[in-house]
Amino acid sequence: MSKIPLHTGASEELVTFFADIILPVPIPKLFTYRVPREISDQIKVGCRVVVPFGKNKIVTGVVGNIHQTPPQHYVAKYIDELLDDVPVLTGHQFKLFFWMASYYMCTIGEVLNIALPSGLKLSSESKIQLAPSFKLQEDDPTYSADERLLLAELSEKGTMNYADVQELLEIGQFHKVIQSLIRKEAIFLYEELREKFKPKVVKKIRLQAPYATSPAALEALFNKLEKKPLHVDAVLKYLQCVPVYKQPSLNQAGIATAQLTDAGISASALNTLVKNQIFEKFDQIVSRFADNTPLEQAEIMLTPEQEEAKASIMHLFAHKETVLLQGITGSGKTEIYIALIQDAINNGGQVLYLLPEIALTTQIVGRLSKVFGGNMGVYHSKFSANERVEVWNGLISGKFDLIVGVRSSILLPFNNLGLIIIDEEHETSYKQYDPAPRYHARDAGLALAKFHHAKTLLGSATPSVESFFHAQSGKYGLVTLNQRYGKAQLPEIVLADIRQQKKQGLMKGDFSHTLLEAMVATLECKEQMIIFQNRRGYAPYLTCEECAWIPQCNQCAVSLTYHMYNHELRCHYCGYKEKVPGSCIACGSTKVKTIGFGTEKLEDDIKLLLPDVKVQRMDLDTTRKKYSYQQIIDAFAQGAIDVLVGTQMVTKGLDFDKVNLVGIFDADRMIFLPDFRSHERTFQMITQVSGRAGRRNKTGKVIIQTANIMQPILRRIVNHDYEGMYEQEIADRLQYNYPPFVRLIKLVIKNKAKDACQATAQALTNILKEKFGSKRVLGPQEPMISKIRNEYLMEIMMKFERDKINLAAVKAALREEIDALVKVKKFKNSRIIPDVDPY
Repeated sequence: MSKIPLHTGASEELVTFFADIILPVPIPKLFTYRVPREISDQIKVGCRVVVPFGKNKIVTGVVGNIHQTPPQHYVAKYIDELLDDVPVLTGHQFKLFFWMASYYMCTIGEVLNIALPSGLKLSSESKIQLAPSFKLQEDDPTYSADERLLLAELSEKGTMNYADVQELLEIGQFHKVIQSLIRKEAIFLYEELREKFKPKVVKKIRLQAPYATSPAALEALFNKLEKKPLHVDAVLKYLQCVPVYKQPSLNQAGIATAQLTDAGISASALNTLVKNQIFEKFDQIVSRFADNTPLEQAEIMLTPEQEEAKASIMHLFAHKETVLLQGITGSGKTEIYIALIQDAINNGGQVLYLLPEIALTTQIVGRLSKVFGGNMGVYHSKFSANERVEVWNGLISGKFDLIVGVRSSILLPFNNLGLIIIDEEHETSYKQYDPAPRYHARDAGLALAKFHHAKTLLGSATPSVESFFHAQSGKYGLVTLNQRYGKAQLPEIVLADIRQQKKQGLMKGDFSHTLLEAMVATLECKEQMIIFQNRRGYAPYLTCEECAWIPQCNQCAVSLTYHMYNHELRCHYCGYKEKVPGSCIACGSTKVKTIGFGTEKLEDDIKLLLPDVKVQRMDLDTTRKKYSYQQIIDAFAQGAIDVLVGTQMVTKGLDFDKVNLVGIFDADRMIFLPDFRSHERTFQMITQVSGRAGRRNKTGKVIIQTANIMQPILRRIVNHDYEGMYEQEIADRLQYNYPPFVRLIKLVIKNKAKDACQATAQALTNILKEKFGSKRVLGPQEPMISKIRNEYLMEIMMKFERDKINLAAVKAALREEIDALVKVKKFKNSRIIPDVDPY
């Protein structure tokens, strides 16, 4: 038993300590482990530990509590290893994680799993070793040639991993050799733990003393090397790069060995000089992020309107925790953000600047780095695991005062957060759908600010109906900016009637005469344009003209999208893909055509209609690589691209001087989506992408292609009438019981058997209607996509009046009913997934 001596005066008492460990697995409770004596004085809440879990697993967990009470229902296992000297999780993070687990009806382990960068989780690697008692007999015929080769190599090396075995045997079925030797008890497998995070190490070189300090010694060295020109070149090149006599301290830092070899210096010559103690080699740990410290800090000059808005925000912060800044597109909200960030940092606080998209992060980081340089960290999923760990550790060490990132940034270890800025707060990208926790970064950010006693600024040209409602009711402060920066004017918005133009024969493919004419005029003026279509791929689906066959995903209830570039059909839900058939699978006809259009088809059509135009597509398919966003945005900013075709990632906050035309396709599809927010989101998305046009002195133009130019929501977009849209939406939601007047909880039932899925959904609905009332429980019903990844889906929607019910008690009762139902034998294979605030 691990005991820790505690001095109590008259006698010495021995006490056993236990630790409650948060494990990154979906279990509702913390597991209790014994603290070994050798780490009892080092272990702290928030440190990572390695613990055994289950029969053969070992996992990385985080210490949540240290106490002296053993678990009642199981024997506590010992902690295997303590990984940290100082905690990697802060007290504020614990508060946020437990709040998220409670509010979003998931487990604390699921929160930890997405919060902790993979680089901070240990991984295990399978290793192979000879059995201690094994000895190979030379004449034993039961071992094959490959088995003998592997055993001989293990005898020499001691241990090998799978990659080593594959390289040695040079056969595809090397696993069979391993399994055969295990059955013969010649070898055994074990798991070796290793840290995923590895600091970046640069191999460097520097002059030995006395050559770095004595000119006489250096002159003697050159005389000695006179007949060795490669060695002389190496020393001269080093002195050229590192002027040791002008700045002696530079020699201590040395120079990267690669810098010398890249300059043509012989690696062999360098090694000889090291061996002769003229140079010395050393390793230096460096940051993976370039030093962005500006040579001269950029000064932010606010216009009188911006100064007034900033003063209003600060005045409201005196008595409001949250302020909504409603500024039209191009009004200069970013400059106000920068000024507020500077003030918060100067007051000793940290700042979190949240953005909805990585694409937006890319452009804004360039602007912010000119002001904040190395004090700013950037955090998003395109960074490697090691880079994310560096940002995490940089916050703990105090290196970063400002973090710019996407929704996962709220989970970072802030310790003195003073201000949270949530830009484009209306964006759906802030909501995580899978895996759990299914959180909304805006709402979780408000909770994080509360734990830190920080202020929150929400920013948008088109705020969410909920946020604007809270501002109107006085819960949030409200500041408005109704004038564009400088002399810029809001763009002119034109509706192109594609139904009428089709009748008149004016359409060119999917392009209206109105839009095509404007595109030609824009190109003649040497200006740029953005074409927006919120659907990627070449066409939504293929169909046979003879029998109406449509290729379907074999795992989901959805048609396959045609991607011409890869010549394949692809499911956008599960990733399944197949080659395009040469003829109809059902009837054999070769009359198979595309229906509809996506960004890929629009890109292709523009190249046909305007052959000399430089076109680039920006969607999920073209931005999978780490620097894809940056390369496309930089090329567009430099004028190397005339037309940028993209999905919703082109709608958000991007700022380009020469964009004077925006074309919008498929507006009708957005308007008529079966979603109570469809009008709100159509207004937001079209207004946002329209805001990319005419952001300087010349008035931009926006052309929306629609089959019904009389739709009220389109008229409000044309007139830039946000208040009109809001008033209509709030009236509808009050009448039909939708947020902000109620809270929504969606339950998704999943099962591989359709009948079982439907039976579970119906049984749960009956229970919930009896418990909460039939008016609060809607369903069950099949969603639009009723099967994903070979699982059938059913949905139940629950509505609870805001401020009239105890939501925590409702969730507890709901969880109790779900847990009880899945214990019933005929429902045990169903999964029931709660999604709080699902839209």
